[in-house]
Amino acid sequence: MNTPEQSQLGRASAFVDQYDASLLFPIPRADKRAEIGITGAAPFFGADMWSAFELSWLGPRGKPQVALAHFTIPCETRNIVESKSFKLYLNSFNNTRFDDVDAVKARLRTDIAEAVWRGTEPAGSVPASIGVTLIGPDLFDQQPVHELDGLNLDRLDIECTQYTPAPELLRATPNEQPVTEVLVSNLLKSNCLVTGQPDWGSVQISYTGDQIEQGGLLQYLVSFRNHNEFHEQCVERIFMDIWTRCKPLKLAVYARYTRRGGLDINPFRTSHPQALPRNIRTARQ
Repeated sequence: MNTPEQSQLGRASAFVDQYDASLLFPIPRADKRAEIGITGAAPFFGADMWSAFELSWLGPRGKPQVALAHFTIPCETRNIVESKSFKLYLNSFNNTRFDDVDAVKARLRTDIAEAVWRGTEPAGSVPASIGVTLIGPDLFDQQPVHELDGLNLDRLDIECTQYTPAPELLRATPNEQPVTEVLVSNLLKSNCLVTGQPDWGSVQISYTGDQIEQGGLLQYLVSFRNHNEFHEQCVERIFMDIWTRCKPLKLAVYARYTRRGGLDINPFRTSHPQALPRNIRTARQ
């Protein structure tokens, strides 16, 4: 079983510019989910939406090609992919020839699907449900920038003293009628699980249920500031803490993290089936 400590994180890495799918480093989701009380089926749906800004390959005549890429990895896959390994894998396309953009897209989908489902039993029994979209230079200037919609918690003048996750800060006020709110903050920060390097993000929390006390929620989000965990794991921890402490009828948590190494990761988790958010970057991304 792969562990984060066995990955290329924090190590000098050789630059590989010829296609190599073995560079992808999957890490099982199960261990970190067990830490937050998930031992069977998760109480959420969703996906990890990745954007890649440094993708290039060679056309059949050797001319370099470039594109932006969006990847959608369902949260029910067995594994996440460690982000540095994802970057190294994408770099391996740099001096590799492909017949056309469809060949690149197919190769990406096949390799990523194999990595995120690796170890699933019986072998070959899982769908290759990985979304891959490539955006060529002719559409670059049509790519939107938009901040997360919702009431901004950062307007609150609060004291913050806790910088490791403190779910006890979460409170909900019983209401005769459930409320529906969308709350956002740009103050989410956590650190890489292995290297301790900072990860900056914005988060959107949508819920229906007893009203969540906004000051406590903002203090709780700030409490991730010195916490070491991967993006996907932080979002699932936030979801589970709100789900168990505030007991909403419905809940969705969506975070957009700033890019590192040409990649950003944007996990979305929801208690009820719904369409994924559009993968639109924020200004900081």
